[in-house]
Amino acid sequence: MFVELIDKKVADIVADYEIIFIVDKDLGHRFVDDFAEFDFYSYKGDKILNLPSKRKIYVGIKDLNPNSLRNASASALNAIKDLNINSIKIASYSGDCTKISFEAIAEGFLLANYKFDRYKSEKKDSKIEKILISTEDYNSKKIAINEAQIGIDHAHIIAEATNFSRDIVNEIPEIYTPEKMAQDAKNLSLSYLNIECVIHDENYLKSQNMNAFLAVNRASVHPPRLIHLKYTPKQKSIKKVVFVGKGLTYDSGGLSLKPADYMVTMKSDKSGAAAAMGIIMGAAKMELPFEIHAVLGATENMIGGDAYKPDDVLITRSGVTVEVKNTDAEGRLVLADCLDWAQSELEPELLIDMATLTGACVVGLGEYTSGVMGNNYELQSEFKNLASKSGEYLTVLEFNEHLKELIKSDIADISNISSSRYGGAITAGIFLDKFIKDEYKDKWLHLDIAGPAYVSKAWGCNPAGASGAGVRACLYYLAKVARNYEKGEK
Repeated sequence: MFVELIDKKVADIVADYEIIFIVDKDLGHRFVDDFAEFDFYSYKGDKILNLPSKRKIYVGIKDLNPNSLRNASASALNAIKDLNINSIKIASYSGDCTKISFEAIAEGFLLANYKFDRYKSEKKDSKIEKILISTEDYNSKKIAINEAQIGIDHAHIIAEATNFSRDIVNEIPEIYTPEKMAQDAKNLSLSYLNIECVIHDENYLKSQNMNAFLAVNRASVHPPRLIHLKYTPKQKSIKKVVFVGKGLTYDSGGLSLKPADYMVTMKSDKSGAAAAMGIIMGAAKMELPFEIHAVLGATENMIGGDAYKPDDVLITRSGVTVEVKNTDAEGRLVLADCLDWAQSELEPELLIDMATLTGACVVGLGEYTSGVMGNNYELQSEFKNLASKSGEYLTVLEFNEHLKELIKSDIADISNISSSRYGGAITAGIFLDKFIKDEYKDKWLHLDIAGPAYVSKAWGCNPAGASGAGVRACLYYLAKVARNYEKGEK
């Protein structure tokens, strides 16, 4: 599917179907002329009304905020994508920012059109090939065509990057092993001249004393991989940004075995690493002015005679010792070594880790929201604010001194789980903070994406399954930082 901007009035565009947004229940705006049908169906403008005989669909939308536009586009497409139509037209609905408005509308269509049906015997492919957006605006204002086109171009890139990550997360664990993640990373570097890839095997991990990472992998027949991707911009880099992604290609819980129901969907435990790859891909296509690295810790957490055990003490790469009280708190062990490696080897100016780290974050924030943590409240707030128009829901969770007491250990430096059942998302973040060097404390963000990374039912512009959590938020954030820099707001 392709979204195209057409510099014509809506009535002059030829298409098989038309989408009309009803903004804030305003049934009187100039694109509306089906009043008899509204009366017949008792339509108030707050939901969806599909009129196949008229080849039109009306979609109620609360306001012109980007996420409202994005979700309205998705809802409209989902309602008609199985029809035997090739093209759709829609007017412009621009809010405060032309670029972001068009970007959101286009993203809604492109993200909602995604499906993962690789293992379906019968596949139903939508016949819709084109979405045509008119420059005729709902508010009768003149559209800045260049800005609108940039927004649509970015939407194609961001949706492609998000769907790339979705494919990785949705892929089954039999196929998607650490070696497969390494191959995908290598293929990404072969597709883009400004992306490099280095794959480190288990022997390298041993030479680096990445004993926590290795312990998690010990019972798996698939060896671990430390994957390093680097994107170098054509222009001068504004900042060196490093993403560290949790890449548990499958998590059984280890000897602290998950209940059977909880093991289903654990293919999604690689979502952080998948997001980091998607971000690198999107940044390269958007030509963002940052040197960006992605460090991926890829492994399985399995059971067996060689599995690491509760009561073990692990000596991490940084030298910090960790008492293992639960082998299902494995992601933080992999990240501990990966974060230490990223700091010492790459010297980041901004360090962001992404992980499906805790069920506690889902309990606290719900399925649709990621937790943002770290030591620098201004950085956390900046990230949340600049990424907000991406449509990803973000909530800042603050550290506090009292919770730090909960990960103390009697026999090691720290324990890999808290001594309390409360505040588990934050205590996991505090655990990771133990591996952030002093000079990087204020440059680090931890994103717990456990809620939105994989949801069993469709929501917003996301189908059931993987959402590509983290990709849009981080690309929007970086793009906004770059734009502010260009304006002199450094």
